[in-house]
Amino acid sequence: MLPLVIFAVATAVLVYVLFGYPLLLGWLAKVQARPIQKKPQEPSISVIVAVYNGEQYLDAKLQSILALEYPRDRMEVLIASDGSTDRTAAIAASYAAQGVRLLQLPRGGKPAALNAAIPQSRGEILVLTDVRQALAPDSVRLLVACFADPTVGVVSGELRIRSGAHQDEDSIGLYWRFETWIRDRLSTIDSMFGATGPFYGIRRELAQPVPVDVLLDDMFLPLSAFFKGYRLVMEPRAKAFDYPMSLDTEFRRKVRTLAGNYQLLKYYPQLLGPSNRMWLHYVSYKLGRLLLPWALMAILVTSFFLPEPVRGPLLAAQVLFYGAALLDRFVPEGSSVKRLTSPVRTFVTIMIAAVAGLSVFFVQPQRLWKVTGASDAK
Repeated sequence: MLPLVIFAVATAVLVYVLFGYPLLLGWLAKVQARPIQKKPQEPSISVIVAVYNGEQYLDAKLQSILALEYPRDRMEVLIASDGSTDRTAAIAASYAAQGVRLLQLPRGGKPAALNAAIPQSRGEILVLTDVRQALAPDSVRLLVACFADPTVGVVSGELRIRSGAHQDEDSIGLYWRFETWIRDRLSTIDSMFGATGPFYGIRRELAQPVPVDVLLDDMFLPLSAFFKGYRLVMEPRAKAFDYPMSLDTEFRRKVRTLAGNYQLLKYYPQLLGPSNRMWLHYVSYKLGRLLLPWALMAILVTSFFLPEPVRGPLLAAQVLFYGAALLDRFVPEGSSVKRLTSPVRTFVTIMIAAVAGLSVFFVQPQRLWKVTGASDAK
């Protein structure tokens, strides 16, 4: 009896998080939509890029910033080099004549770099962006228009992943499009639970120091605004473009981000309490994602104790599912089978990352920062 109950509960969690909640969210976004009062405006802005060893991307990044359709006399650009040992500082310094300011800092991690750069900025709106992603020319103008709404404290742009050369890169892109869809609907209802880290804006008065061990500064800073009553919204037309990532790279990134979700409960325990006006969505979305791998394990284990004729087909289906994930590495690129096995492997990899994220309770959080992409760029 007990295995059947556990199986039923785990299956209900799995179905709700993966299918039920997205359907509910889509419906709520239609019936509870809160439009953002957008208006063209030109407040002073500070574009801040915290970077460690980003020589591979920095030149293209700065060119995209300097090409923004925004008055130059209303915009400053700060490059916070977090103890870079490559040509990052030299590249940033070469743009000094175009108004780019370089802050050379000792290695301390991204939160420490932001803590050093923000007090030295002067803009009414802080635009925080990473070094890898190029910004569309109209992106900041569209982002800033949302701050005409006094209820808005943080605005995220939309991150577009370029097409990859391999199926696993495309599968990651598919996952990210689903993630973007959820964030957009949360924004429509009220608020997201953070920001799109590679590109977002925050009102200067809402920015506060970030603890140096925080893994998700792009959630820590926005959540401070959220609990002050502000909305954290998304502007889908404000686009940044990123390079595709391999599944191994995405795994390392997801371990950090999912560990960061565990860690944030230490700083914002009110996420689980009545002061979180988006409590249902937090539990269904963020907490639900952390529960998924445990639900899958419970389903697998209890399947052995279910009666026939249910047990055999259920175990066979799970063997096929996890077998597809294991075999995906050996399936040739471009084959029709690869289009099936690659998304399965991507899903299983993300589930493993959620379990690995528990390591934040056993190791120093800074050790979970890993190289993103082909360089050490943040």
